[in-house]
Amino acid sequence: MSLFDLSGKSAIITGSSRGIGKAIAEAMADQGAKVTISSRKPGPCQEVAGAINEKHGDGTAIAVPANISSKEELQKMVDATKEAFGKIDIVVCNAASNPYYGPMEGISDDAFEKILSNNIISNHWLVQMCVPEMRERKDGSIIIVSSIGGLRASPVIGAYNISKAADFQLVRNLAAEYGPDNVRVNAIAPGLIRTDFARALWENPETLKRSTAGTPLKRIGEPEELAGIAVYLASRAGSFTTGQMHVVDGGATIT
Repeated sequence: MSLFDLSGKSAIITGSSRGIGKAIAEAMADQGAKVTISSRKPGPCQEVAGAINEKHGDGTAIAVPANISSKEELQKMVDATKEAFGKIDIVVCNAASNPYYGPMEGISDDAFEKILSNNIISNHWLVQMCVPEMRERKDGSIIIVSSIGGLRASPVIGAYNISKAADFQLVRNLAAEYGPDNVRVNAIAPGLIRTDFARALWENPETLKRSTAGTPLKRIGEPEELAGIAVYLASRAGSFTTGQMHVVDGGATIT
């Protein structure tokens, strides 16, 4: 059996109708997991789930739209996953929001609160909904997709970076709490990835040139280049890894 085999496991991946979340869901399904595809809009979720089911067989994926800002919708997603797959072994908190681009002095209270709520508190909600059964089984993997922004300052995405730094500490705290029950909690910190979410940072050629000029690989990443680390953290290969922040950034943070 492969160290990365996920047969018999089920996973919830938020924000998985596109970008990094979609790539993670597809990779986990490739390794044998059942997956719940979720984002705000039903159509894109159904499209991704349908493609996975066509590749791996009906019942491999379900589509459950949910807005991460709604505790009620998150609970319905958890309940639907349990009904479809019987249990939840893996949680990937990937969905996030960043409604403001500009200096901190210009951000409204509403925008700041939305960033902190969606990028930190919503992750906490989803973990709290899923972790009891993991602790009872003495097995589970929780993955929070953060960002190298949590390690750096920025004149334009400062509030977002603050939320992502908080996610690193959320991971460390939860890892300490749940470790005795063999539930592992880790973060992935992507660099600049070619997603719609990060479009403002790579679509402009001059911005892209500045972003990649000092990086060893001289390019931005693709969503599928994040999928492998998620599979590792969810599988037997990562069974002794917890409380860690895994940077996947083409070397951006070393220069």
